Amino acid sequence: MRRPSCSRCLTAVTLCAALVTGRPSSSAQTPPSLPDQSTTQPAAVPTSISPAIAPSKVPPKPEDLGDSLLAQKRYQGAIEAYKQVPVASAETWNKMGIAYQMMFNLDEASRCYERSLKLNPRNARVLNNLASVYDAQKDLTSAERYYRKALRLDPKAPMILRNLGTNLLAQHKYKRGWELYQAALAIDPNIFGDSGSPRIDNPATVQERGAMNYFMAKGCVRAGQNDRAIEYLRMALNEGYTNAKKIEADSEFAGLRGNPAFEQLLAAQSAPKVAGKL
Repeated sequence: MRRPSCSRCLTAVTLCAALVTGRPSSSAQTPPSLPDQSTTQPAAVPTSISPAIAPSKVPPKPEDLGDSLLAQKRYQGAIEAYKQVPVASAETWNKMGIAYQMMFNLDEASRCYERSLKLNPRNARVLNNLASVYDAQKDLTSAERYYRKALRLDPKAPMILRNLGTNLLAQHKYKRGWELYQAALAIDPNIFGDSGSPRIDNPATVQERGAMNYFMAKGCVRAGQNDRAIEYLRMALNEGYTNAKKIEADSEFAGLRGNPAFEQLLAAQSAPKVAGKL
């Protein structure tokens, strides 16, 4: 597998990652919070133990330590902790894969996700995560296949809908990609927010990036994130995908009219370019 470049990543499906562990979300999410260990301890010190003697502190289990380090974004430490788990479960392999992917080690991330799927082949979250690896490697066909497998198992997962939408946009299937974005937004209006996950939505060509930014802007407008929508429009304009006239004619951006930043953006695009003097 090829290592992806560390170029600017967008906040979409992030591609985002997006990644998912124990709660609905890859592009890839952080692990679920650890249970409050205090609820599992005796309510009082046994009478046979002197109150003056503090009980010895039990060291955390390797998986609990790995979860804590992963939440702190200490990915290498999390991986080493997960490797110490006596019998790794499907979820352990998934979390190890996330840690590898956050460090852009896609070969090891893929290996971990595949190990997880061998133990539990019907886990939509892991299928989504493996698809995001293929997306990052620009193997869009394989990524689409795994996203669709994940959606068959969890058809209402907004992150998977968003990720597949991004994948289809990168394949120039704009109508279907936008439909999936809208479906994701209907379930989770904040699906286009930052998730801190590896991003999969960084298409290879300028034209693809421009298209992605344009539809991301539409999604952000629908989510009420107008400032972010304007930034995506700015990038789509800079990448030559759209122009001020097309944006003004698109009803999706009607809610931005009157916004000073939006009006300034369009005015700058409409102003004649002055040739520089030699």
